Amino acid sequence: MDAQRSICANCGYVYDPAAGDPMNSIPPGICFNELPDEWVCPMCYATMEQFDLLD
Repeated sequence: MDAQRSICANCGYVYDPAAGDPMNSIPPGICFNELPDEWVCPMCYATMEQFDLLD
């Protein structure tokens, strides 16, 4: 599993695969590149293109 975290360049939210995204019904263990295309930042609604690798 690719456990790299990704950070939103817009608001600083960190997507951590170990935690998933409960606000968007994404279970733990889902890598950032496996998220659905329509996924957006749960804090500011930025698209995936606004995220950078953190680790």
